[in-house]
Amino acid sequence: MSEPTTDLSHRAAALLRAVGAGRVDMTCGSEPDMFVDGLNCCDQPTAHALFHLGLVQHTRLGAITERVRAELTDAGRDVLGAEPKVTAA
Repeated sequence: MSEPTTDLSHRAAALLRAVGAGRVDMTCGSEPDMFVDGLNCCDQPTAHALFHLGLVQHTRLGAITERVRAELTDAGRDVLGAEPKVTAA
């Protein structure tokens, strides 16, 4: 597993925030697809990368392709905590 990085795209950070908010399900397996609010995530390569970086994980084991809730790992929470805050001008 690679070391987590805070150099994430805006889309990757948004997907992490959605996972943190409990809005994401993912399929079980080694290349899990993610679904946000029940809809297929438009960027599955980013979803796969977040999984392989160890930033998100399944909440429980399931059958291959079964959808289960996604959750942040400790590393994922750390990356979100390090995310720069955007303030209104």
